[in-house]
Amino acid sequence: VQLQASGGGLVQPGGSLRLSCATSGSIFSSARMGWYRQAPGKQRELVATISTSGNTVYADSVKGRFSIFRDKAENTVYLEMNSLKPEDTAVFYCNALTTSRNLWGQGTQVTVSS
Repeated sequence: VQLQASGGGLVQPGGSLRLSCATSGSIFSSARMGWYRQAPGKQRELVATISTSGNTVYADSVKGRFSIFRDKAENTVYLEMNSLKPEDTAVFYCNALTTSRNLWGQGTQVTVSS
């Protein structure tokens, strides 16, 4: 497994979760890392990405609530999710994009419900 995602779960509206995606150093150092999500009956959509230089991009729906960051020492990218809403419920996927590879991790379920 080249991308190992974890951290999903069940949380109440307004709650927080942190997703993690660990990979190898060779992938981490050269890849734009990102998180995507797919809700039931919907297409997979971008949530957030972070370049090797730390530039970030967020979907409008998560701006101000989610934060993506990289830990070089751990070769891990995190997605900090705050103020979660029921509409955030989805399977979240980690992605690593390099000039030659487009890698996906296994999904991790995030359910926001009371």
